[in-house]
Amino acid sequence: MKTSHDFRRLRSWELALALFAVSAPFILPNALPDGPSFVRAAVAQDMQKADTSRLVSVGGAVTEIIYSLGEESRLVGRDSTSVYPEAATKLPDVGYMRQLSPEGVIATNPTAIIAVEGSGPPETLNILKDANIPFQTVSEKYDRDGILDKIRTIGEFLGVPEKAAALSDTVKADLDAAVSDAAKRPENERKRVMFILSAQGGKIMAAGAHTAADGIIALSGAVNATDTFPGYKPLTDEAIIEAKPDVVLMMTRSGGHAASDDELLAHPALSLTPAAKSKAVIRMDGLYLLGFGPRTASMVRELNAAIYGKTNASQ
Repeated sequence: MKTSHDFRRLRSWELALALFAVSAPFILPNALPDGPSFVRAAVAQDMQKADTSRLVSVGGAVTEIIYSLGEESRLVGRDSTSVYPEAATKLPDVGYMRQLSPEGVIATNPTAIIAVEGSGPPETLNILKDANIPFQTVSEKYDRDGILDKIRTIGEFLGVPEKAAALSDTVKADLDAAVSDAAKRPENERKRVMFILSAQGGKIMAAGAHTAADGIIALSGAVNATDTFPGYKPLTDEAIIEAKPDVVLMMTRSGGHAASDDELLAHPALSLTPAAKSKAVIRMDGLYLLGFGPRTASMVRELNAAIYGKTNASQ
């Protein structure tokens, strides 16, 4: 008997079944949760890719890493903390990282935004996300691993993981060497450092634990004199005296925050500290000091030398 193969006579459910059988090998790997992991990962990655050809960067270290990766041609805007390298200052300024204006960001016509954790305010971030502009947050941690995580996150978002891996290896080796050298100083020889965020109006605002200042002081082989509280806090005269700082550390600032060393150390409480007796005040660029970016290894060496003098623990 001769079997007929006339597809015109197939019923609808038979035709659907036939089509499914033919296409199943191509559909199932993506559709089933237990399909091959490499296929599912590839599909997920493809869906998550963002157009980063016109990028707004928020956060000084984020912008610095983008330049270090050689991907600065993507940038169409940056926040006011992004002042290194100098070329970055020629980009449109969309405002201070914690006081971003959605209009200023959107005016640059970005295809994506990458911002360090803590950027805001939340209302602005919500508006930007509602505008369907891909938005990547970069975690902020004030230690060695935090820097490497930033590099990895930025490299993956920009689609250049190989460049990020190479930069991470270089930064890691340099940072490990700097921190290892600073750590050689005996505990009983380590100086107590008080980071003062502001001394405006005679009120001392100092850095406690879990802050960028606390992190850089530790990496540099010193002790945070005010690590008994988290975050930044105004200090009483009694707290300043009890902290007994050997060194005062500040950002280089201008305007109303820029008290001279003599004015600062004349503060009734600070004048009674070891730092005042030795007139030990260190001032450094804020982004360089607290940015936790590619230059942090250099910062560790420089701050260690400023605190202890040119002779360090390994010499």
